[in-house]
Amino acid sequence: MPSIERNKEMARENYYFNRELSWLEFNARVLEEALDKSNPLLERLKFLAIVSSNFDEFFMVRVASLKAQVRAGDATPDASGMSPPEQLAAISRRAREIVGRQYECLAEILPSLAKEGLAIARPGAWTSGERRWLEDFFNEKVFPLLTPLRVGGPGEDGRPGFPSTGSLRLHAAFLVARSVPASAVDPAAPTPGGLAPEGDAGLAVVQVPPNLDRFVRLPAEGPTTRLALLEDVVAYFGPRLFPGWSVRESLLFKVTRDADFAVDEDRADDFIAAMEEVVVDRQNSFPVRLAVSGESEAIAESIRTALGLAPDDVYTLSGPMDLRGLMDLAQSDYLPPERASRLRDQPWPPIHGFEPREDSTIWDEIAAGDKLLHVPYESFDPVVRFLEEAADDPSVLAIKMTLYRTSGNSPLVRALTRAARNGKQVAVLVELKARFDEERNIAWAARLEQAGAIVVYGIARLKVHAKAALVVRREEDGSVRRYLHLSTGNYNDRTARLYSDLSVFTADEELCREASIFFNMITGYSAVQELRSLAVAPFDLKSRIIAMIAREAQRSTPESPGLIMAKLNALADIDVINALYKASRAGVRIQLNIRGICALVPGVKGLSENIGVVSIVGRNLEHARIIYFGNGGSEEIYLSSADWLPRNLEKRIELMFPVRDEGARARVREILAAYFRDNAKAHRLGSNGRWKKIKPAEGEASYSVQADFYETVKRRKALAEAPEEELEVRRRPT
Repeated sequence: MPSIERNKEMARENYYFNRELSWLEFNARVLEEALDKSNPLLERLKFLAIVSSNFDEFFMVRVASLKAQVRAGDATPDASGMSPPEQLAAISRRAREIVGRQYECLAEILPSLAKEGLAIARPGAWTSGERRWLEDFFNEKVFPLLTPLRVGGPGEDGRPGFPSTGSLRLHAAFLVARSVPASAVDPAAPTPGGLAPEGDAGLAVVQVPPNLDRFVRLPAEGPTTRLALLEDVVAYFGPRLFPGWSVRESLLFKVTRDADFAVDEDRADDFIAAMEEVVVDRQNSFPVRLAVSGESEAIAESIRTALGLAPDDVYTLSGPMDLRGLMDLAQSDYLPPERASRLRDQPWPPIHGFEPREDSTIWDEIAAGDKLLHVPYESFDPVVRFLEEAADDPSVLAIKMTLYRTSGNSPLVRALTRAARNGKQVAVLVELKARFDEERNIAWAARLEQAGAIVVYGIARLKVHAKAALVVRREEDGSVRRYLHLSTGNYNDRTARLYSDLSVFTADEELCREASIFFNMITGYSAVQELRSLAVAPFDLKSRIIAMIAREAQRSTPESPGLIMAKLNALADIDVINALYKASRAGVRIQLNIRGICALVPGVKGLSENIGVVSIVGRNLEHARIIYFGNGGSEEIYLSSADWLPRNLEKRIELMFPVRDEGARARVREILAAYFRDNAKAHRLGSNGRWKKIKPAEGEASYSVQADFYETVKRRKALAEAPEEELEVRRRPT
């Protein structure tokens, strides 16, 4: 492995891409799906919403972290050689370019959508009848919920006092002036909105009610469904909140605040209370971005100054605020079903994978051989059934499980709760530090504890990101056997309809034994033990990955070059990247499919000329982690919960596990290889840092790997259900 000095040399020679800018390029690829006119209109809206949602989290976490470094005076450059201020400046430039293209795309989509019968009407497009109807709607439904707040005078820091606006909440701001003589105002009576009666002008902000529908359906005046935005209604009729004052200007805005701060993990006596404080504090932490929509430069400047933000932190939007809401619009039923179906992707209903025969149980099926599950192409139901049958089976003695992110009404948590009430030993590690899911996980943890389950609230200073469920069962002969489920993705039945993940059900004795040791390590005081089959971060996962990369380089020859293939969400660990560079120099062929961040620079002569990097962004979110090593002909295939990022390999509890069953191995091998054949939704990374869309060569058919996966799963299901005589016909040579 290259030394620290070599790492510095590589950074100076730009052998690493900046991870933050690489992340922005991932969102540029997401935006390309919205710009792609071959995608249906409502699907394009979804991609616009995803870009906005991703940007919000990026600013709350990554940009907030860089700003904290700047405040602390930390000018240490990253692996790419960029200091925190340089990164912030580059982020601002690239983010503005992407946001600008995003709103250009929206401006092209909305008229097309209106032609299809669904229109968003801004105030200038309201008819007189719609305006009268909205006036009544405002007076009856909206006005009672509004609370105007005054922006006060200068505080100790010289900036005007600014009311709490939370994070990511839509607000309207109004610049007001007296419309009646000061002598007509009773100085003892404060004016509405708390504006100081002694002043002749002021600024007030009003939160757009979060508990009302964002899209207000207007009364039908024709065949088109017309929608007004709630924030437009508040801004348009908001002057009624200030009798005796005239509104000079108005503006819509949203503040993004720092969410990159950790819980006090030394408060072991009251850890849940500490986590709840994190959730509350997130709403009033440091502001990192101000987004505004409107023409009032005076209001925007006042808010910026009050929040202590720099001009580069203000993003002026050329259309509606907060495009995350477009996801609700895209999934709504505003259009007749037959018309909406034309504007959406053809549905891919999940195919039911392995199912126990009538004369067998799920335990019989798993004992007969490992079962591979590929969601969302295959249904998530086997995972639900695995826990539901464990909860109800009187022969099941114990269930152990990790929970990182779950759905709002999780059938898995319901099954675990029932199992505990049925007297089984249920031990669940609930990761309370799963960012933005803390409240939900706290609620599930309390529910499980009330049912009698043993609940462990994560591990101090380490997030538990591993995905594992272990069932201990007494067999008919009196022996005790274990059944195990290991996954690359979360135990979340909702995201399993969108996220592409792989998981394995197994009764392999060694894997199950090591899984038991793993659970003892993370729930008790068991010493860290060396495991043969499972690799566990932060203990040995990183070192084993690097060792296997080095082994591939050692066994590679010009006549029989080594082969490494990996599919990951992100790659930015410098030690792993350096190991890949070394393997490339040894002649190993390296194929990487990286969905998002990639700090590795491919195609550099003498360094990474044997490394290719592609990325796929399609209708399903690529989430599985697959690693393949040729190993001199004795190939090894692994699935993992971990990306190759420092946080995953050094600061989280993660699992990497081998795929041993030959049938499952063959399927995973085919799945991994298919990712590198895509020429419909794939991009290739160049050594200059630019991603270029891969297109079919002349005469070559278009190939979408995600579409092929679905068709493959359908074919496998049809073959499994075909009568034996039909199968015999299919087996005959043509």
